[in-house]
Amino acid sequence: MDRRAIEKGLAAMNGFIKSFFLAVIAFAAVTVASWAQADGGLRATGDLGIVIERATGSVKIIETSGRTELRRVEGFGDLSHASAVYSRDERYAFIFGRDGGLTKLDILTGKIVGRVIQAGNSIGGAISQDGSLVAVSNYKPGGIKVFDSATLELVADIPAIAADGTQSKTIGLVDIPGQKFVFSLYNAGETWIVDFSESRTPKITKFTDIGELPYDALVTDDGRYYIAGLFGEDGLAMLDLWQTEKGITRILDGYGKGEEKLPVYKMPHLEGWAKAGDNIFLPAIGRHEVLVVDQRTWKEVGRIPVHGQPVFVVARPDGRQVWVNFAHPLNDTLQVIDVPSRKIIRSFQPGKAILHMEFTPRGEQVWVSIRDANRVDVYDTRTFERLAEIPAQKPSGIFLAARAHRTGL
Repeated sequence: MDRRAIEKGLAAMNGFIKSFFLAVIAFAAVTVASWAQADGGLRATGDLGIVIERATGSVKIIETSGRTELRRVEGFGDLSHASAVYSRDERYAFIFGRDGGLTKLDILTGKIVGRVIQAGNSIGGAISQDGSLVAVSNYKPGGIKVFDSATLELVADIPAIAADGTQSKTIGLVDIPGQKFVFSLYNAGETWIVDFSESRTPKITKFTDIGELPYDALVTDDGRYYIAGLFGEDGLAMLDLWQTEKGITRILDGYGKGEEKLPVYKMPHLEGWAKAGDNIFLPAIGRHEVLVVDQRTWKEVGRIPVHGQPVFVVARPDGRQVWVNFAHPLNDTLQVIDVPSRKIIRSFQPGKAILHMEFTPRGEQVWVSIRDANRVDVYDTRTFERLAEIPAQKPSGIFLAARAHRTGL
């Protein structure tokens, strides 16, 4: 064979081999890139949550494993007193704004998928046991509205018309077992149960004369007891939801009697109550104290002096610690109570206007919003070391997706 022909053939073969290997490399690169994109695009919701940015009507989506911000989403309206609940699959957050807005946020895509202005002034909400209904509590006009959680279509409009014919602000709206909601009438001193167990036309049971000016309420973790705090008098109003025929029972009646009343700078939030063992830790209205209540007897068994007027009194999930924040002007301080000794074991001042605290589900972290410092701090609850700082515009409520599986949150 001619030598020149052989060399030409080898050159052609080398070109083919080179092209082949380049093609293989390119294919591998595309495949790896597509795998990486698919892997990066798939995410579970278990460690996700949101932070409310109250001044800008925006929400930050965060994750607790790496303690980072994932995305910032705008368009939620007035979030000056906002709260949120989650769908049972943890994917959607339903955010209740002060302007009456109910907004449905997909926390995986970071997109608003639904929004309705359902009232003039709303004050929180709840999601039903099966996750199909979202209820909103309204100051103006007083009452609650209930929506289909999938479509945000109105299911029921329930004006809070009291026994005397007046319309009242509603507070303390929570979900309870049996596809029911409970709330109280601030102006009228009533508690209502709204039952959707049989149809989307609710059955309503009303309890009157529960006490003066119920301002907030909680439901115990097992869904049995609904307790409303009373601003107009010392004491709380309790309803045993297993035995509603017994009506309202007054507990801790007159816990401040005989003591000098202090001005109330901010109403405490009973939904931030703390249960540890058989005891419940509650903020005392207008007092620099945390009340300790035996849940078996509903009697006061102790008081813990604290830095200021407590707002949130929140238990670490294992019940060993209780964390407390405070009303203005002493709102730059956090205190940690050791439950067995009932002693303050830590006090620190991360910044002005500490508004909210949220524990991760197993309690190893607590996320703290510090409004005037424009940041959220994350602390190790064992060592109290600050693990992360996340910038945020006037942050307030922090709501982790694990709330989806707890009654009353």
